[in-house]
Amino acid sequence: MTRIPISSDLVGLELPATTQTWTSKDTMLYALGVGGRPAEDLDFIYEGRGPKVLPTYAVIPGGGALGGLMRTVDMRLEMLLHGEQSIELFRPLPPEASVEVSGRITEVWDKGKAAVLGVEGVARDADGDLFRTHATLFVRGAGGFGGERGPSGGDSAAPDRAPDITASFQTRPEQGAIYRLSGDRNPIHIDPAFARMGGFDAPFMHGLCTYGIVGRAILRELCADDPGAFHSFQGRFADRVLYGDTIVTKIWRTGDGEAIVQGETADGRIVLSQARAKFAVPA
Repeated sequence: MTRIPISSDLVGLELPATTQTWTSKDTMLYALGVGGRPAEDLDFIYEGRGPKVLPTYAVIPGGGALGGLMRTVDMRLEMLLHGEQSIELFRPLPPEASVEVSGRITEVWDKGKAAVLGVEGVARDADGDLFRTHATLFVRGAGGFGGERGPSGGDSAAPDRAPDITASFQTRPEQGAIYRLSGDRNPIHIDPAFARMGGFDAPFMHGLCTYGIVGRAILRELCADDPGAFHSFQGRFADRVLYGDTIVTKIWRTGDGEAIVQGETADGRIVLSQARAKFAVPA
């Protein structure tokens, strides 16, 4: 199949629907990949306690739309960076499921030296819509095709005050090796030679692993580990996380069921910016 060159004409293109299935083994592996550990995370990593499913697991089957984009559009794997990610949950994710994921290209921006492409995925099961995802890919070296530059934003939406909540999770040297088993096998996150081909001095953590770790903090601190209370989460990947870094999640409550979130390393580098979460407020 000949892949389509990047251009503004791609906006609105419907991608082939895919069927995505998962089992409790998949959801537990994902939970381990984003740092879940005994004994505080048993509900998510032990079948004797359910298992519950982390809401951010939606990015894994939702990746069917992202995969459709990469199979359809001409781009080099080693030049890809994940730009933004959002999820919206309509119901808690079940530990066993089969869904149809339909995707479409939502935006294409020409940043000069790079292109940005956005894709939306909607997953449906027998009971209707289950979740929606949206992601952007930053394709280095693919700009200059004459399209609109698109919006730009700052590094942080954080209020100028101390956060209401701070939660820290330390990553591990094997974090990427575990996380990639959930489906994202991009070798830039494990193969030093491939990382150097992309212009990096070493492999680094998946952006979606960072997203999942920050999502765990949101779930624990704002939803009391109840996936049914977790409604949506969006954020922009601002910097790389290296294996062994500590991810500090800062949370500012901004209203009933709404919060601004920021992910940082222990030395203050912002790694997830422009982040927001919506959640159910306990009655």
